[in-house]
Order: sequence, then structure tokens, then C-alpha cells
Amino acid sequence: MDIVIKLSQFLLSLSLLIILHELGHFIPAKLFKTRVEKFYLFFDVKYSLLKKKIGETEYGIGWLPLGGYVKISGMIDESMDKEQMALPPQPWEFRSKPAWQRLIIMLGGVTVNFILAFIIYIGMAFAYGETYVANGDLKDGVYVTNPALEKAGIHTGDKIISIDGKKIENFDDDTNMKVVMAKEILIERNGQQQTVKFPTDFVDQMSKYEKGLLITPRIPFVVGAVSEDSQNKSLKAKDLFVTLNGQQAKYFDQVKAILSANKGKTIAAVVLRDLKQTTITVKVSKEGKLGVAPGGLDIKSLEKLGYYKISTKEYSFAESIQVGLEKGKNQLIGYGKQLKMIFNPETKAYKQVGGFAAIFNIFPSSWSWETFWSITALLSIMLGVMNLLPIPALDGGHVMFLLYEIISGKKPSDKFLENAQMVGFVLLIALLLFANGNDIYKAIVK
Repeated sequence: MDIVIKLSQFLLSLSLLIILHELGHFIPAKLFKTRVEKFYLFFDVKYSLLKKKIGETEYGIGWLPLGGYVKISGMIDESMDKEQMALPPQPWEFRSKPAWQRLIIMLGGVTVNFILAFIIYIGMAFAYGETYVANGDLKDGVYVTNPALEKAGIHTGDKIISIDGKKIENFDDDTNMKVVMAKEILIERNGQQQTVKFPTDFVDQMSKYEKGLLITPRIPFVVGAVSEDSQNKSLKAKDLFVTLNGQQAKYFDQVKAILSANKGKTIAAVVLRDLKQTTITVKVSKEGKLGVAPGGLDIKSLEKLGYYKISTKEYSFAESIQVGLEKGKNQLIGYGKQLKMIFNPETKAYKQVGGFAAIFNIFPSSWSWETFWSITALLSIMLGVMNLLPIPALDGGHVMFLLYEIISGKKPSDKFLENAQMVGFVLLIALLLFANGNDIYKAIVK
């Protein structure tokens, strides 16, 4: 059932992005009286799953879910329709239109992608508001979950003051991405501030460990369930550790450290049970385990116990516009930085480029509209940016040649554009194979 939910979200998001992107080309083409021969969701190699011709355009759904397309008359594209291009130009064809109209048609797809992302962020700000923990409320610092971050110099209990010179006011969903992209982080440890400089290949180092968040607010160790063969039947589900062996055990990481230091021993423990402190003894296994499954607490319980205050800010529609635009701008800048890292061999970030499997795995196994829209907005930005790359066969390649034509007054020959399209197509296939090959390699190694 989990995979069905993930697949449903993946296909819904992908379909929405493809259709709206192609509409971005379709609508201005129609406005400029340019004939659109096909409008397809997914590729119809050899045959289509569904098709219907309305007017001069055939609308359909292909069987290969690697994207979608609109086939515009008189345009050198992935269809490589040389027979049509050999005929004299017709008034309804793309090649017969002024360069500025062709430019608008080609920029339509990415424009829609960016507008869609900003609209989603505005809608999310209005519908869900903003949930965060004030950075100042993390009195005991953060919990580091990835060993690569430890090696870089950030430890559990450190307070993060600023990232690349920008002060961190709130700990929220974007904090982890800021850490991933960081060059240096100012932290406070034992009352002293110090700057931690990150290695150039941090992204590559980080990827060698289990994927997930790099840092989280520190959380308590709560007993989720006691295994049948556990020697600690005195523990009950929902017990929360207060002290272990006379040492403070307020946080999960503290409990782990104390257990590791007392392997094979019987030690005293104080747990919070039904809001009352209870003293018991626990047997630590030779592996430093208690024979229990960790549990969790909801936000309200954590707040009630005084761990930290969860803040939720609601916005009016007018306020949501500003918040959504700011969020979209930050995501766009952030993705631009990621691309810069990928194209820099020193970072080795290219090893983390993923294909369709990587995108599929972003979606959760339980349905959440908030998560769905957040991922869709980010994918829309990614699709827009990637399509703007100046690679022939992508929108950015067409835009590059059109800008050359507008500036120089000279139109590249059809033969040149055909050859460029072929080169671009080969590059895209190579990128596709590389990205999806990375997915396969990671799956095999894992």
C-alpha cells in the first residue's frame, strides 16, 4: 500500500508539472496563430495509450512517463521532422513567426514552472502558515544525526548561530538545506563561539551515510515498546528517561552515550511515567542496548514537558503573498547553488545526481497534501531551471539561438539547428543515463 501512495503522488505531481509546462508553450503558440499538431502527456513512442484530435491538434497520453511535449509546426525539435522543414515555410508555422514571438513561445514553459512554484508557496503560507522552533529556544543545541557533519566539526549540543554569515532566527524545514550548502557555520559550544569551515566535498562525504536530516532539535528517549526477550520488563511503553546511572538523561543522545559507557551493567534509572518520576533499575546488554524500541512524542507533549516551544504563525492572504514570494526566491537561489556545486568537480556533488528513482523516493509513503505541494513546488523550480540550461534540445538551447538571432539579426540555418538538436539530444540521453545510472548504482551498493 505504501508504494501505491508514493507512486500516486509521484505520477500526480509529474503529470501536473508536465501538462502546465507544455501549456506554457501551447497557449502563446495559439495566441500567435501557430499550429500545434500534438499535445502529449508522456511520450507516445510507436503508440499512445489515449488520443483524440480536436481541431488541428491531437491530444493524448503516451506510455513512456519520461516527460511530455507539444509538437509545433515548422519547429526543429525532438521529432526531427525533416520532411516538413524541407517544404516552403507556411504562415502558421513556428519558423515563419517573428523572433520575439518565437522567444515568448519557447520561454512559456519555464515561465509557467516558476509562476506555479510561487503560487504554491503563497497558497501553502495561507493554508498552513509557518511552523518553527525559535533558534534561541534550543537551549541545549541540536542533535547531529549524520557522522559526516561530526567529522566536519559540528557536534550534538552545539548551538548554530549563523550559516555563511546569515543569522539563523528559526529552526525550520530549510535549516538542513542551509547546512548542506554551507561553506562555514558559526556555532556556540560550551559558551564559546567558533567558526567551522566545511570541506569542499562535504556533500559527497555526507552521502556515504544513511540519508535523512543532518540535524534536528534534541529529543528525549521515550520507550515505544518493550521486546518479549528484553531483560527490562520494569520499563513500560511511554516511559521517558530523566536520569541514568545518576547522570542527566534528558535527551536521546545522552541516553545512548550512557548506555554505551555501561555495557553489561545493571544501573539505576529515573523515568517519567504518567507525569510522575519513578526509580527503577535497568540491565544494559553487552551491545549497549535495553531491549526496547524507541518511541516518540507529539509536538504538544514536547512543549508541555518544556523541551522547546513550537511556534505557528498564520498569515492573511496579503501577508501570504510576500511570504510565498520570499520562499520561492530562496528555493530558486538554493537550487541555483546546488547546480553550481554539481558542475564543480571539486565538490564531487555530481555523484548525488539522481534520476526518476531519486524523485520517486522524495515522496512519503503516507499521503500529506502539505508535503505533496511542497515537493511539487520544488520540482517545478527544478524543472524550470533545468529547462533553461543552454543545451540544444532544451528550451534554453532554443532561447540561446533566438537571442543570437535577435541580437545579430542573423538566423541560424535549419541545417545548423538540426545538427545542434542532435548534439543536444545525445547530451540529454547521456545525462539521463548518468542520473538514472547513479540511482541503480546506489540501489546495488545499498
